[in-house]
Amino acid sequence: MCLAIPARLVELLPGEQAVVNLGGIRKIISVALIDDAQVDDYVIVHVGHAIGKIDPEEAARTLALFGELAQSQAAAETSAAAKASA
Repeated sequence: MCLAIPARLVELLPGEQAVVNLGGIRKIISVALIDDAQVDDYVIVHVGHAIGKIDPEEAARTLALFGELAQSQAAAETSAAAKASA
């Protein structure tokens, strides 16, 4: 299984590289596998490489699901910690 994350391209760099925004974190990735990468494109990032483009609506849905997952995990951890200290 692999995990790929949608990210928005915010800057193109020389050498088939780009800067993406991953939830407020900027990261340099390779765009060598993407044809015609442009600023504001959404791409799927896997281990530092853009492996495909994704439309903005699908990116928003996927990022929202990741957000819900993070909130559920945080709530579960808080609940487990409260039970452990009781």
